[in-house]
Amino acid sequence: MKKIKIILGVITVLILAFFLTGLVVQEVVYTNEVIINKPVNEVFSDFQDEELMKEWMPEVKSIETLEEQPNKIGSKYKIVVENQGKLVTMTEEVLAYKENEKLTLHFDAENMLKTDDYAFISEGNSTKILQTTTCTSESYIMSCLFPYFKGALKKMSQQYLENFKKASEAHN
Repeated sequence: MKKIKIILGVITVLILAFFLTGLVVQEVVYTNEVIINKPVNEVFSDFQDEELMKEWMPEVKSIETLEEQPNKIGSKYKIVVENQGKLVTMTEEVLAYKENEKLTLHFDAENMLKTDDYAFISEGNSTKILQTTTCTSESYIMSCLFPYFKGALKKMSQQYLENFKKASEAHN
């Protein structure tokens, strides 16, 4: 009986710790970067090329324009991606756009709200992309989970940047 009480006590503590995580950690923020051996204007153009995007983000199945703004800010898109064999629809909104310098995208994928802020930094004939990502959720349970998956989310974002580097450098 004593062992059962100890086991139940440990389980209770773990459950409380999990749910307290959502109160303590409101968002997950991480950064990634990559250097591409091309000038910034070419890299910025490649980054927005939908056909090239399918090379470095093969999960993207379709992109549909919902609303296009002349200065890009406020433009909205419907994106369908394949995630573990399941199609997921999300919306993307352009929050900031400064040609050859900055692009900020906000994604709403059901319970995951993600903002990717990309800075394009010219370094001679090369370009550094500095990505700062913020993940939040409207779901309390998802908010509790994000801190435990921060490493996996960061690794996935870095892999996309590496894939983009490879695709952009091969693209003329």
